[in-house]
Amino acid sequence: MLPILLVLFLAVAGASGWIVTSITHPPPRDYLVTPATFAAQFSSPLKATDETWTNRDGTAARGWLIRGTPGAPAVILFHRYGADRSWLLNLSVKLNEATNFTVLWPDLRGHGPAPAVKWTSFGGSEVNDAADAVDYLRSLKTAAGERQTSDVIGLYGAELGAYAALGAASSHANVRALVLDSVPASPDELVNAISAARGGMHNSLLEKLARIGMRAYFMGKYTNSPACGVAASLQGKRVLLLSGSDAGYLRDSTAQLERCFTPQVSVETKTDLPLSGLNLPLATGQLGEGYDRRVIDFLDKALRDAL
Repeated sequence: MLPILLVLFLAVAGASGWIVTSITHPPPRDYLVTPATFAAQFSSPLKATDETWTNRDGTAARGWLIRGTPGAPAVILFHRYGADRSWLLNLSVKLNEATNFTVLWPDLRGHGPAPAVKWTSFGGSEVNDAADAVDYLRSLKTAAGERQTSDVIGLYGAELGAYAALGAASSHANVRALVLDSVPASPDELVNAISAARGGMHNSLLEKLARIGMRAYFMGKYTNSPACGVAASLQGKRVLLLSGSDAGYLRDSTAQLERCFTPQVSVETKTDLPLSGLNLPLATGQLGEGYDRRVIDFLDKALRDAL
């Protein structure tokens, strides 16, 4: 029996390793649009700069930045798994133009062309990265040496980006407003969904192998903190929860998250959108404008009220 058991063990280990390697390394892709191509398309200058900074674990981070009125609030936007910062360029530009807030939107680790960090951890490291992006934004200075932003920060995130934003808000009192679109209940839930998508079907064994493999791949440092527990720790913030029919299982997890916040947090929920933030590049015409306006109006009012 020993040779048979050894073959089975190797088969299981191989399958688990293949799944984990596949899902932790999103397929590389070029940006949909860059600030340069965006400006050329609309024949207007776009004063977006390419910024880099160092995360607390020593890894490199990058993002596009549009400076707003010095001393005004600022917003950071985080994309979904498998996307990149170019998915949020249009929303970021509109947000800056409508509010004159400084806007930063980074690539999450493992995403975008030739990322400095090749892998994603489905939330554990991304939460710290999002907190580091807040610190970087608050460190910005004007040409005169004054602080570029106020102490009032807003965060937007979709799916993996929403989980990262939620976690960052728990460690930063300066984060006063959150727009969270299609939030997974936990990193494990996101791992299950991505594994099923890669395998072409939902399979409990496949998902279990992926979860076991994640813990082995990250040598015990993989974290699976439930979003509900993180939400329950927040105080004195305003939150807008969004999702839609295109979000699948994330629509339910987002609606359920509303019950996790304490009375000290003001929460608005809209989970019947015709198109969620998961598919922003597909949002055109009234759909796209309606979504962008909802996000912008909420952040504008919430952050100005917090000044």
